[in-house]
Amino acid sequence: MNKINMVTPLVEMDGDEMTRILWKMIKEELIVPFINLKTEYYDLGLEYRNETNDQVTIDAAYATMKYGVAVKCATITPNAARMDEYELKEMWKSPNGTIRAILDGTVFRSPIVVKGIEPCVKNWIKPITIARHAYGDVYKNSEIRVPGPGKAELVFTDENGTVTRETIQQFKGAGVLQGMHNTDESIESFARACFNYAIDSKQDLWFATKDTISKKYDHRFKDIFQEIFEKEYTAKFEELNIEYFYTLIDDAVARVMKAEGGFIWACKNYDGDVMSDMVSSAFGSLAMMTSVLVSPSGVFEYEAAHGTVQRHYYQHLKGKETSTNSVATIFAWTGALRKRGELDQNLELVEYANRMDKATLKTIEEGYMTKDLALITSIKNATVLNSENFILKVKEMYLKLS
Repeated sequence: MNKINMVTPLVEMDGDEMTRILWKMIKEELIVPFINLKTEYYDLGLEYRNETNDQVTIDAAYATMKYGVAVKCATITPNAARMDEYELKEMWKSPNGTIRAILDGTVFRSPIVVKGIEPCVKNWIKPITIARHAYGDVYKNSEIRVPGPGKAELVFTDENGTVTRETIQQFKGAGVLQGMHNTDESIESFARACFNYAIDSKQDLWFATKDTISKKYDHRFKDIFQEIFEKEYTAKFEELNIEYFYTLIDDAVARVMKAEGGFIWACKNYDGDVMSDMVSSAFGSLAMMTSVLVSPSGVFEYEAAHGTVQRHYYQHLKGKETSTNSVATIFAWTGALRKRGELDQNLELVEYANRMDKATLKTIEEGYMTKDLALITSIKNATVLNSENFILKVKEMYLKLS
């Protein structure tokens, strides 16, 4: 068959460990045979990020702003153990946090629903979409290791030199400090992105924080959402017969567990990180969730919602066979290619993405899957495939559907 041509490149961000291995397989077997792929490539593997003092991550983010669409492989956010393992110059920050701070977008994460993989929460019959604020909080924090007794203060000096000072803690011994921030502008972008997504998808929108404890920080989120909703979105929601409401994060968790799904749950940055893992795991697997970052200017970055699958990577290095689920990474590629096709009015590219998604799900529905899904599927006599053979089976299915 003739290969599909691309008009505009998309930004490709390579990653780490087992997901980097899958990334290469997916490109070689599922994309390059069918598409004359045009990408602007950035290596966000930890070794190269360390070599460039993480400048490559910043460059990739600005390239995404230039081209409008990016696809990203899972990457390592180093801890102390990784510092030693990779001989890092410093403990580089989360590349996702850096990219999200530059793009100032909202991350929408939705489970990939497929027949034969039923949610652990039996009353969940529709997908639950997590809308995660993608700027600030712990992902753009400052931290201090407190060595001993002393006073910690929160100090703000405005442009006129006026100082506002608040005592955080009078330390009697060693401890730790963390400073976080957010901006009204970013919170407003987050709110509008959530309201627009709810309108586009015709779903209810929930928003949850802990404003009873964080009476200024979290309460600011609550107030901005409410103000924007009342001024700009009330009539639109009423017209579509959809609902927006705010509740405490602990109440939201209780409600979610009893709900049937089919709504958007908006969360602050860290809350969204944790809750999307819970939702994806309960729907079947961390490797069965899509993730797209949408900026206020209409820039899109697609990625899998899971990590680098470190344990499987170490098995791979030892020459052992792995059965790593690549579905979310496949969907990251198809999501980016679909959006590129939509923006360029390249219908062939859109059709390719739709067909590849269908082929991936049909492969599972016909009983061919990786080990993580085989352990929980209701399909009888499922065939467990290794990492590479699952991708090859998807390719075979794609060709059948073409």
